[in-house]
Amino acid sequence: MKIYSADTCTLDELRDQVAEAGRRSLVVPAADSKKEVLARFGEVLAFPEHYGVNLDALNDSLHDFADAIADNGQEPLTVIWQVPAVFRSDRSFGIICEILQDAESYAGQDLRVIAVFL
Repeated sequence: MKIYSADTCTLDELRDQVAEAGRRSLVVPAADSKKEVLARFGEVLAFPEHYGVNLDALNDSLHDFADAIADNGQEPLTVIWQVPAVFRSDRSFGIICEILQDAESYAGQDLRVIAVFL
């Protein structure tokens, strides 16, 4: 997982870089609470209706999502997660980062994550 500051590059610049690397991108918009963050991931990545909106469900759904990318033969994907300052102090922030890093490792080149600190 790579981390950028919004001071160093814009969202459009990041998306352009991702596209130039031959990857698709999806943006997970900023949210201020763990529940909102988990819900946004579920919405943007189109997790199944039974997605439990908790950390275990995020982990499981990201692995399933990574499998779906590889199985469908789609272009690799980069998820850009916008992280507001208020959420970085939430204790679940570190756990979510670990889950995202694990999903990247599991997916190989098919899934990458960029966190952008706002």
